[in-house]
Amino acid sequence: MRVLASAFVLSLAGIAGAAAADAAPGAAQAIDLGEIRGIAYYTVAADGYRVVATLASETGTPVRITATLAPEQRMDLSVPGAAGEAPYALAFVRRGDRLEVVRQEIASN
Repeated sequence: MRVLASAFVLSLAGIAGAAAADAAPGAAQAIDLGEIRGIAYYTVAADGYRVVATLASETGTPVRITATLAPEQRMDLSVPGAAGEAPYALAFVRRGDRLEVVRQEIASN
């Protein structure tokens, strides 16, 4: 899992620095949420875009999250930051026939 995620991070230049990026069906997107990393992709189904994200930390068990998005729906992923630091967050947003991966800026508490 870690090797696969690292390969996608290198090949896609990561989502971490991007404000938003369009995703293509079946194309993997790197996810970097601080200590939690992984990959996500989507497929087009009769009932919407099925988004699948697999996430894990260096020492944790991988977790798979799925959601089927209709137009104008979104799936948010976030991980709390360390004390005094902002959380890490991104969203998969369906805009018509496009799926955007958007890096979220959340103020720390």
